[in-house]
Amino acid sequence: MDYIIIVAGGRGTRMGTDIPKQFLKVAGKPVLMHTIERFHHYDPELGIIVVLPKDQQETWKAMCTEYHFDIPHRIADGGSTRFESSKNGLALVPDDEEGVVGFHDGVRPFVSEEVIANCFDTAREEYTAVPVVPVTDTLRHTDPRSERTFTVDRSLYRAVQTPQVFDISLAKQAFNQPDRKSFTDDASVVESLGICIKLVDGNKENIKITTPFDLKVAEVLATK
Repeated sequence: MDYIIIVAGGRGTRMGTDIPKQFLKVAGKPVLMHTIERFHHYDPELGIIVVLPKDQQETWKAMCTEYHFDIPHRIADGGSTRFESSKNGLALVPDDEEGVVGFHDGVRPFVSEEVIANCFDTAREEYTAVPVVPVTDTLRHTDPRSERTFTVDRSLYRAVQTPQVFDISLAKQAFNQPDRKSFTDDASVVESLGICIKLVDGNKENIKITTPFDLKVAEVLATK
């Protein structure tokens, strides 16, 4: 069986609101519901695990009742770091389960089903799959030890998205190690085992909603 772990631990700090960003409304319903729907439409049999801080779980359950949201999913407790949250979600996947498991940001509601399918299919063959998109802005390298900066070749870089999908046994092995500062996403955890990460094409609409501007863009994307 395959799984998706949707990590939704935001507090809304950069959004400038007391409402956690995953609970903000886009096109009339919470962002997190849009995200879950994307994966359920891809595969109704996919095991969905939602990671939420303990103090947000009752609010989420009330929202599901209010919006008649009945897509089956399990809830795991959020941790103090992304590593802990992902590990808590992964703990709900049986150790002897065969298949692949994805990790996705709860506030990325516009990942295309084509990208989801490509990530899961690739991970089944290659053990890993991470969606990326080309960098379009000019990039400059800065050195905190000096005032010197210089332009770098942007064709050598990619912006990373989610879902990041891995063989279940590989993910279990990776998250069995202690957390590190170098673990900036789930792929970096798996990569630390010496595993080569397979990159696949993402979709530019797959934005992460973290600011008021992102929320405005999301309203436009939701109408397409």
